[in-house]
Amino acid sequence: MREIRYVGDPVLRTPAEPVTAFDKDLRRLIDEMFATMYLADGVGLAGPQVGVPKRLFVYDISNRKGAVVNPELTVDDDAEIVEEEGCLSVPSKETSKPLYSPTPRAAGVTVKGFDRLGRPLEIKARGMLARCFQHEFDHLNGGLYLDRLPKDAARRIMLQAP
Repeated sequence: MREIRYVGDPVLRTPAEPVTAFDKDLRRLIDEMFATMYLADGVGLAGPQVGVPKRLFVYDISNRKGAVVNPELTVDDDAEIVEEEGCLSVPSKETSKPLYSPTPRAAGVTVKGFDRLGRPLEIKARGMLARCFQHEFDHLNGGLYLDRLPKDAARRIMLQAP
């Protein structure tokens, strides 16, 4: 288990560094990230969200599960889809559950990177999986879904966050 970092923690606003070692420590970190994500009822979790400024994320959504290390993301379909989105790092101070807001994302993306053993992977995604990949990729670049919202919506959410 790892502690999830909340909005305001500088690690969430710092671009993550590439992973350089595909070793047992990385595999242990990935396992701990999955455990943390599941305990928090999440569908994705990036390294910075658990205080590890490394370029990796885990996901389990739309019957797809995995870890992507050193991801590169390209947009395949830039049609804007606006759907509710929340973040484990932006919880309600009252309920500790993620705060949701309609958030624009591209309809389709491709993620290239490496699996937990260092083997290359490429995943084409649409729908909620594409949304998840974009959300986690933003974390690796020091971004939050709040950055994609109108200022008044982001302000409203920040007033409810810890």
